[in-house]
Amino acid sequence: MLEDSSLFLLVAAFGGLVLLFVFLYFVPVNLWITAQFSNVRVGIGELIGMRIRKVPPSLIVNSMITATKAGLQLTTNDLETHFLAGGNVPSVIRALISADKANITLTFKQATAIDLAGRDVFEAVQISVNPKVINTPNVAAVAADGIQLVAKARVTVRANIAQLVGGAGEETILARVGEGIVTSIGSASNHKSVLENPDKISKLVLSRGLDAGTAFEILSIDIADIDVGVNIGAKLQIDQASADLKVAEAKAEERRAMAVALEQEMKAKNVEMRAKVVEAEAEIPKAIAEAFRSGQLGIMDYYKMENVKSDTAMRDSIANSGTESKDSGPLKS
Repeated sequence: MLEDSSLFLLVAAFGGLVLLFVFLYFVPVNLWITAQFSNVRVGIGELIGMRIRKVPPSLIVNSMITATKAGLQLTTNDLETHFLAGGNVPSVIRALISADKANITLTFKQATAIDLAGRDVFEAVQISVNPKVINTPNVAAVAADGIQLVAKARVTVRANIAQLVGGAGEETILARVGEGIVTSIGSASNHKSVLENPDKISKLVLSRGLDAGTAFEILSIDIADIDVGVNIGAKLQIDQASADLKVAEAKAEERRAMAVALEQEMKAKNVEMRAKVVEAEAEIPKAIAEAFRSGQLGIMDYYKMENVKSDTAMRDSIANSGTESKDSGPLKS
C-alpha cells in the first residue's frame, strides 16, 4: 500500500509540473508583471489570445514597452496586425522612435506600409536623417568638338518618406544623373570649357529635377573626377575616309568589270560577224555554179568579172604602196 501511494504521489507531482508548465506557457505571468510595471496595459486574456493566434507575446509586449517609454501611442492590436501581415515589428518601432526624435513626420500606417513593401523602414529613416552619398560609375560623353570626356559624380541623397512606397530606387537616380551628365557635356561647345568649369555640369543636372517620382531627394551633385578620353571626332573622320575609299575602289572595280564585259561582248560580236561573212563568201561559188548551170552566166561574163577583180586588186596594191612610201619619207639617191 505504501508503494502504491508513493507511485500515485509521484505521478500526481509530475502531472502537476506538466500542468504548471502548460499554464505558464499560455499564461505568461512574468511577462504580464513586466508589462504592468512598465505602464503597458495588457491583460492576461490578451496574452493567452496571442498564444492561440501564434503571435509571440514577448515580441509584442517588449515592443509596446519600448514604444511607451518613447512616448508613442500604439496598441497591441496594431502590433499584432502588422506581425500577422508578415511585418518586422521591432524595425517599425525603431523607425518610429528615430523619426520622432529627429522631428520627421512618420505615422505608424506609413511605417508599416514601407515595411510591408519590402524596404527597411529604419534604414530609410536613417538615410533621411543622415544623407547618403551615391557614387556614379564612369560616364563617357562627347563634346561638340569631338573630344570624349569621362566624368564621375557623387550624388548626395536623403530618403523621401512620402515616396518610399512606389518610388524608384537608386538605379533610377544613377541613370538619370548619367543622362544629365551626357547631355551637359554634349551641349558644350568644346571640351576645354567643361574642364575649366565642371561645376556647370552639376548645376545643369541638379536643375532638371531628376529626383521626381523617386524614393530619394537629391541634395547635391558634385563632379568628383573628369578625364579626357579619345578624339572621337578624328576617329569618325578617319573611319569615314576609309569607308569612302572602299566605296570608290568598289565603284572603280565595277566600272573595270563592266568595261571588260563590254570588250568581250564586242569581240564576240566581231567573231560572229566574221563568221557570217565567211559563210556568205562560201555561198558565192555555189551561186556562180548555179548561174552557169541555169545559163544566166556565160563564160565571157565570168572572165570579165575576174578581170574586174584583178584590176581592183591591182589598184588597191598600188594605192597601198603609195601610202607606205609617204609614211617612210623621201627616197635617197
